[in-house]
Amino acid sequence: MDPADLRRFAAASDGIRPLRRVVLVEGDSDREAVLQFALTVGRDLGSEGTAVVGMGGANSLPRFLEIAGPGGHGLTLSGLCDEQEVPVFRRALERAGLADAATPVALEELGFFACRHDLEDELIRALGIDVAVAIVAEQGEGARFERMRRQPAQRERALVDQLHRFIGAGAGRKARVARAFAERIPADGIPAPILGLLAATLP
Repeated sequence: MDPADLRRFAAASDGIRPLRRVVLVEGDSDREAVLQFALTVGRDLGSEGTAVVGMGGANSLPRFLEIAGPGGHGLTLSGLCDEQEVPVFRRALERAGLADAATPVALEELGFFACRHDLEDELIRALGIDVAVAIVAEQGEGARFERMRRQPAQRERALVDQLHRFIGAGAGRKARVARAFAERIPADGIPAPILGLLAATLP
């Protein structure tokens, strides 16, 4: 097993005893959003025995299934991915023996959920573009965002596409902004894939 993966798993599950379930998400921004939305609906996933692990990319799923799944810790598994990564997740679940390729079912039936496009798109849509831009400014990133918008490669793009591009650039920005966005979305505005994930992780 990759030592870096083991460290990620250990850091995410540190202090959670007994550990019953692992939610596998692509990255740290997904992890921050899931943890915040759980708090929004009055839940503390750690106290429920659930760890949320940012894997560092969808292609890491097979390795984390090896750590946490039937051949490893034998934990109950759930997850969240971008829409384009659904085939990657499905193949990994099939190879791990957690899904049957001969009788495919929706990922949701396996406890795994897909964002429409990606997490940032879900969050921006839930907030509305004007609120999302205002939150970025509140984070002290307004001037940087405006400078990026004036770049030749960005000028003709839609505001939502510019914001999406900006969020994904810069060390730590994606996770920080995801948390800030999630904090501003009320319980009745939580994106459907994350609502489904939270329901699937009920004790």
